Amino acid sequence: MDEQRGTVTIPVGDAQLPADLTLPAQPVGVVLFAHGSGSSRHSPRNVAVARTLNDSGLGTVLADLLTPAEDEVDARTAELRFDIGLLASRLAGIIDWLAVERPAGDVPIGLFGASTGAAAALVAAASRADRVAAVVSRGGRPDLADDALAQVRTPTLLLVGGLDEEVITLNERALAELGEVGELRVIPGATHLFEEPGTLEQVADQAGNWFTTHLSR
Repeated sequence: MDEQRGTVTIPVGDAQLPADLTLPAQPVGVVLFAHGSGSSRHSPRNVAVARTLNDSGLGTVLADLLTPAEDEVDARTAELRFDIGLLASRLAGIIDWLAVERPAGDVPIGLFGASTGAAAALVAAASRADRVAAVVSRGGRPDLADDALAQVRTPTLLLVGGLDEEVITLNERALAELGEVGELRVIPGATHLFEEPGTLEQVADQAGNWFTTHLSR
């Protein structure tokens, strides 16, 4: 399968956000990644999941949601990584760019969020319900999406490690808010970062199945 790979700069408001774009020859959809607190588009876990999605015929966009200057501030203060409103607005801007510029063509858009990025993904999905067709959360904090949870109309898969007990509880509460569009699956033997052998592969496989099911027309 021929594949296009490259780095693009996406304008969102006053920010210029670098993103790594990978597109199979005829993608069935494109998945935008929202990384977790203190991470970047180079997150090895998200990169690994993205490769599995590419192998399933999905395009992927791994973007930095903070500018280099903001990253420097966040490295000192850790304040921006929990600014869900800011992160969600950046995601929404990238969603709009994907819908208008269509680098992957006219295909449905999915969101994959990790940790705090999952909350930002859900807020963005609620605000772009006409453009986002599926969401997957990995070890996410969907509870941080607050009031936006009840407004999500997009099929949402919550994946949590079986040993990540506190986050399981937070996801169960979020599931109650999501209602019928949400589904919670627990990966046995996995901790928060899915570092145990085979657990991240399970995340990637389940995410791939979720996206191909909900993004395929």
